[in-house]
Amino acid sequence: MTRYIGALDQGTTSTRFIVFDAAGREVARRQLEHRQILSQPGWVEHDPVEIAARVNEVIAGALHAAGLTGRDLAAIGVTNQRETTVVWNPRDGRPWHNAIVWQDTRTGKTVAALEPKRALLCERTGLPPATYFSATKLQWILDNVDGARAAAERGEALFGTIDTWIIWNLTGGAGGGLHVTDATNASRTQLMDLRTLDWDDELLALFRIPRRMLPRICLSSDPSAFGATRAAGPAGAEVPIGGDLGDQHAALVGQACFAPGDAKNTYGTGNFMLMNTGARIVLSSSGLLTTIAYRLKAAETVYALEGSVAVTGSAVQWLRDQLEVIASADDIEALAASVPDSAGLYFVPAFSGLFAPYWRADARGVIAGLTRFHTRAHLARATLEAICFQTRAVLDAMARDSGVRLQTLQVDGGPTVNALLMQLQADILGVPVVRPVVTETTALGAAYAAGLAVGYWPDLESLRRHWTIDRQWEPRWSEDQREEAFRGWQKAVDRSLGWVDNR
Repeated sequence: MTRYIGALDQGTTSTRFIVFDAAGREVARRQLEHRQILSQPGWVEHDPVEIAARVNEVIAGALHAAGLTGRDLAAIGVTNQRETTVVWNPRDGRPWHNAIVWQDTRTGKTVAALEPKRALLCERTGLPPATYFSATKLQWILDNVDGARAAAERGEALFGTIDTWIIWNLTGGAGGGLHVTDATNASRTQLMDLRTLDWDDELLALFRIPRRMLPRICLSSDPSAFGATRAAGPAGAEVPIGGDLGDQHAALVGQACFAPGDAKNTYGTGNFMLMNTGARIVLSSSGLLTTIAYRLKAAETVYALEGSVAVTGSAVQWLRDQLEVIASADDIEALAASVPDSAGLYFVPAFSGLFAPYWRADARGVIAGLTRFHTRAHLARATLEAICFQTRAVLDAMARDSGVRLQTLQVDGGPTVNALLMQLQADILGVPVVRPVVTETTALGAAYAAGLAVGYWPDLESLRRHWTIDRQWEPRWSEDQREEAFRGWQKAVDRSLGWVDNR
């Protein structure tokens, strides 16, 4: 049997390729960042050609560093930043426009005009009107890029989320690349019916999207649906692409959250909490999203409730890059720990509006409670607390919708190495926070989906056995302290609202 599984994790700020062994342990890794193109306030774009190049570089680089070749891989799984929208010409692979990133808010007025369709969108797709999702981004490209709409009608413009763009390129590109996606990514476009698992004609008409430009929706784990890498490609061999999952869904799989009620919170550019609801579609009344959790088998669709927070780790990047408060992201822990608390300072990083559970595109970032006493250390601590307060708001909404109050929170993602952040999270939630040994669960989940497809792992139970605790943080704050702090956060959120007129 081939020794390893590869996972390509294409994220908002970087692309990485990780090789795992049969025990789910990391064997090799290569990671590269790509540019964030910020040409106007609220606009966030990526260069799809740059991302495709990074994909090739990290695959080849990780294999070379470990002395491996593509022939050492049983399969590759793909996971990706979701909602980010790419439109390209299938004849030559040239994008019609930069990729419009999930954080981008340029379609605010279009979204506001969709308010009369809120009930339809929520019932059909589980998603409210918001700039977050792919449909209005795709509509914007078709309406604003010269020739794009006519090309789409002719079949000369294909749409995809980043997974689709990556797989198309890896499997041949203009020379026969496959135009496919999986149900998790399709469920984030606001164009797929949660029940039929197919593109919805009424929604396509609403957004004026030609069906012929959309990819085929597949299972998240399949030995043949996603093809294989080209022999002349970055892996240097024809390796089956066995799995495809949006990044947060992959993290749910990587955390082995296979039972209804299981939940995880991933910390990265944003925060994303998902709770497995099994075969039951739970439509939220508390500002959460209903989404596909995964489809690992043809006869089994697993759903989830999700709380999406747009700005968490990227707020730390803002302190580093724009304000130059810290020299590197790792510096924030020591700086924030140099003061005992934030001294009444609150930071609401609503750079892209507020996502769950508020869904206010008119919100913008505020710093509240500021006095001359405060220092950059207090701002650093308030930034970490903002990550935790936003998670608390999502967790409260999840408890209302599901009727389940979590006893512990499973966490993953790069920022979980920050012990102060994890302690603050336990304090603000009032429940233990548990970090597994493998924190790169997004990539691990993609590897699991690919490995299941080709028989590298036999079943879900074999994956559950890989999950082990690395560290656990217990709450230290009193209930009164916790509730007083959260009331202050809610007051700060109120002051962030109404800054942008989307009418």
